[in-house]
Amino acid sequence: MRVALGCVGLMLLGACAHERAATPTVAAARETAPMTGRGDRADDAAIWVHPSDAARSLILATNKAEGLYVYDLHGAERQRLSVGLSNNVDVRGDLAVASNDGVNALSWFRIDPFAGAVRHVGDTPLERREPYGVCLGRADGRMQVAVTFKDGSIDVWSVRNDAQRAPDLADKRSVKLASQIEGCVIDDEAGRLFVGEETAGLWAMNLADLTPTLVDAVGSASGLAADVAGVALYAQAWGTGYIVISAQAKDRFVLYERAPPHRALGRFRVGASLDGTVDAVTHTDGLDVVSAALPGFPRGLLVVQDDGNPRSGVDQNFKLVNWAEVLQAVQSPRSRRRP
Repeated sequence: MRVALGCVGLMLLGACAHERAATPTVAAARETAPMTGRGDRADDAAIWVHPSDAARSLILATNKAEGLYVYDLHGAERQRLSVGLSNNVDVRGDLAVASNDGVNALSWFRIDPFAGAVRHVGDTPLERREPYGVCLGRADGRMQVAVTFKDGSIDVWSVRNDAQRAPDLADKRSVKLASQIEGCVIDDEAGRLFVGEETAGLWAMNLADLTPTLVDAVGSASGLAADVAGVALYAQAWGTGYIVISAQAKDRFVLYERAPPHRALGRFRVGASLDGTVDAVTHTDGLDVVSAALPGFPRGLLVVQDDGNPRSGVDQNFKLVNWAEVLQAVQSPRSRRRP
């Protein structure tokens, strides 16, 4: 198992300061209401884009102790669905799914665009214990769901959709990596699954055969570091776009090209808002990004979990980031000169 050595482990007194200075910072734009209390509560987010009125889009977010929270684009809490110990969440169309440790199942939700409301439609029990990460996608005209587990296993099913209850799962395929996995995302157009092995790196695999290919390793020059946590896709036309990953222990994010060989483009942090009303982001677990134009976010929106609000393990929430500013920071001449 490969583990990246930190600055202290390398005994280089100036290394951490140099590394921080070399990584550009993007200011947070907004934040959600806190998941009030102490402890590790907030985890992952999924952005639902309204099909006809972008201003009514929603952010679905998991609370590990309670279930699913729903926020609007200003960060105001709209709903709580107390379904149990939810870890990761994803959405496709009006269908959303969360991994639920409390009932060892996938919890399914429907989003009503007219009412702007989310409802729980049931759970699908799983054979393996402790579902961890989850992601939805489409391949060969069928909905797919991938679930990751702490032992390194990944199960992928075809989803038999039903609007009134939890979908049925069929045609399971499986693969196993060497160690714990959490975040995943499916590229529908490419039929490709990306997963983050927490202490090893980012993997890509075709949904057809699940043969894993290492894209980037922890400790590489890209800045990828353990824990490799959230993984999200910024999808544009003609197969272009980006993969964005949370390098949790280093309080930073790494950006890759969507198309193979998924070249690393740079890294960034999320700092406090320019007016000081939103605190900086630390120790991000889950995240999501969309390329759709939303009010205040004309080139897309990135939502990241924040470990502390502002102190670690207290009132955790999610920060909203303007994607245009991410690209500007990563593509700036100063960041390109980064050693």
